[in-house]
Amino acid sequence: MTERSTEQTELEQKTIRQGTSLLREVSVYDAVGLRLAHDLTQIIPGQFKGRLFKKGHLISEADIPSLLDIGKEHIYILELGDGELHEDDAALAMALALADEQLVLTEPHEGKVSLKSQILGLAEIDKDIVDAVNALGEIALATVKRHAVIRPGNPVAATRAIPLVVPKEKVAEVEELARQYRLKHDGAAPLRVRPLRKARAGLLTTGSEVYEGRIKDKFGPAVAAKLAELGSEVAEQRFAPDNSQVIVKEIHFMLAQGYDMILVTGGMSVDPDDRTPGAIRQAGADIVSYGTPMLPGSMLLMGYIQGIPILGLPGCVMHDPYTSFDVLLPRILAGDTITKADIVPLGYGGLLSR
Repeated sequence: MTERSTEQTELEQKTIRQGTSLLREVSVYDAVGLRLAHDLTQIIPGQFKGRLFKKGHLISEADIPSLLDIGKEHIYILELGDGELHEDDAALAMALALADEQLVLTEPHEGKVSLKSQILGLAEIDKDIVDAVNALGEIALATVKRHAVIRPGNPVAATRAIPLVVPKEKVAEVEELARQYRLKHDGAAPLRVRPLRKARAGLLTTGSEVYEGRIKDKFGPAVAAKLAELGSEVAEQRFAPDNSQVIVKEIHFMLAQGYDMILVTGGMSVDPDDRTPGAIRQAGADIVSYGTPMLPGSMLLMGYIQGIPILGLPGCVMHDPYTSFDVLLPRILAGDTITKADIVPLGYGGLLSR
């Protein structure tokens, strides 16, 4: 320790009361042997931002230059009151209360805990719970949107304590919100990921121009890639001309193969030669919706035939990276039965093409 007078040391030590906790401000020169009250962050513009010292780190003589380099001439030593939690402990407690067991929690870091998925699935987030938590103040819960596709290792949510010290009652309210939610939803957590099943799809490509070999089929590779990305596959692709009877026959053939879904591509416009929507109806499908309020993908048809999802896919699926098909496919793979009530909200935020 450098030589400093007793008078100087006493002047540079301060005690700050936060609620019932005590934060003692101590000169770094007098901090050897003391433990940090919170994480200390280092920022090197364009190169690094992260934790330099962890909460609870035992300060040594060798740490003093590093502390001075990040502008810390003083550090805080924290003594918590009975009704308080450190930011890390608060963030961890909230994450444990809210998360499904399939979510992995990161180590608390600067008052934040991230919740990451172990599986490929669909995010199931209760927005009312998120809003209720954030209305409490002094704590924060940030999440992805409901029905977002989540891959292994992707973050689903993060809990955060805003101040260094959080009243225990705030965290207790979060725990109670989570408990009540689980009671109402058969033990399901407010933050979870539903797995996607591996589906085998039958793909029927319509259009005389493709059937007769005038142009090369581009639907097949595009649809196969979208399914493969979600862990499913096109089990078989067949072709049909613009003939309603042939299309109906092929749909029935696909149905007999026991595929998990039937995808019919092409012929979805209002042109007289486009027979796909009518043929899907003639095949016996119950149409949920022909048309969605989303661009691209407004001409998509969603229906069920003998309980099997059947979709008529418009041409945009071939070339646009994200369409109404990309919205509905993960929902179907997660086991949802698509209704008109799922289609109607797609218009809000659904203008993706320009």
